[in-house]
Amino acid sequence: MNVIDVLNLKKTYYMGTQTVEALKDISLQIDSNEYVALMGPSGSGKSTLMNLLGCLDTPTDGKYILNGVDVSDRDDDELAEVRNKLIGFVFQTFNLLPRMTALENVALPLIYAGLSKRAREEKATV
Repeated sequence: MNVIDVLNLKKTYYMGTQTVEALKDISLQIDSNEYVALMGPSGSGKSTLMNLLGCLDTPTDGKYILNGVDVSDRDDDELAEVRNKLIGFVFQTFNLLPRMTALENVALPLIYAGLSKRAREEKATV
């Protein structure tokens, strides 16, 4: 079964009177345990596609099926829940909260999963 199924994905941005088609008819399938690299020149849509695949944004058109669930037209709260349960990110830059320890930064997303402080710290140290 595919973990990711993308069919005719499009993303259009409107800036005043200008229309920018960041993605046009992107289709791809990614199987469980498959490694995929996105490569291309600056401005080719890599970051836009990653934002869509990471449920940080929604497509203008097309379908995005993640683990058998259509997430194409979810609202922000529903996308946050999907990110909390199904998606992990490794950023190029550190994106850590400087006022928190490394352990607290690792445990932070577990708050949204409803774990107690003790359970979060235990899980974060594993």
